[in-house]
Amino acid sequence: MKLTPLPAALLLLASVTHAAIKTQEVEYRHGDGVLQGFFAWDDAVKGKRPGVLVIHEWWGHGPYVRRRAEMLAKLGYVAFAADMYGKGVYAKDHQEAGKLSGMYRSDRKLMRERALAGLNELKKHSSVDGRLASIGYCFGGTTSLELARAGADLRGVASFHGGLGTPMPAKPGEIKARVLVLHGADDKFVNPELPGFQEEMRAARADWQLVSYGGAVHSFTVKEAGDDPSKGMAYDEKADLRSWEALKDFLADSLR
Repeated sequence: MKLTPLPAALLLLASVTHAAIKTQEVEYRHGDGVLQGFFAWDDAVKGKRPGVLVIHEWWGHGPYVRRRAEMLAKLGYVAFAADMYGKGVYAKDHQEAGKLSGMYRSDRKLMRERALAGLNELKKHSSVDGRLASIGYCFGGTTSLELARAGADLRGVASFHGGLGTPMPAKPGEIKARVLVLHGADDKFVNPELPGFQEEMRAARADWQLVSYGGAVHSFTVKEAGDDPSKGMAYDEKADLRSWEALKDFLADSLR
């Protein structure tokens, strides 16, 4: 599937054959907080193109989210890996990660506002043409869905193994973005939230889709999660590759 109009279609071909991926760290602010984001784009492509916000998992802004941003840049997008916790803040263990992410899970207004600060930074990039999407992993998937519920100026939102519940469900007509949920069918953490999420999307009259990957558990795209599904979090290569292909099609369709 190709991006249109023509300049966007051409940039996809150029990114494959003449990729010159550039990256840039930038500081930005939300309130009194100093954040550090990461841009990635293909410098060989001339002209403007769509932008994709990438929101990190519960550990914080680190190598994983930056790698995903570079993968999106190779597809021809301007990607911006946002920072939800603050410059240099990265959890050292699960307990700290739960504490950091929990502050935002318990305050969805703050979560939305901090994510919007990242989206506004993406909009400022000179190569972004105004067509925008947001994707996220685990905590970042939950955050991207909150952007959709907030009616953010997005054409598409995708969540990889993210939490689906919210204390601030969308009302009819509030969700502007198309929504894609990529879910591990055996994710014991998220499965209890599925019925409520589906009912919320129906009631909100959203354009949404849900893809479940058989045998996959939480964190199925994260190699660092290990290979033991019995622990509840594990990497699944098939689900990782298939979900990325699903995202590629979704973005191409949503940002055409």
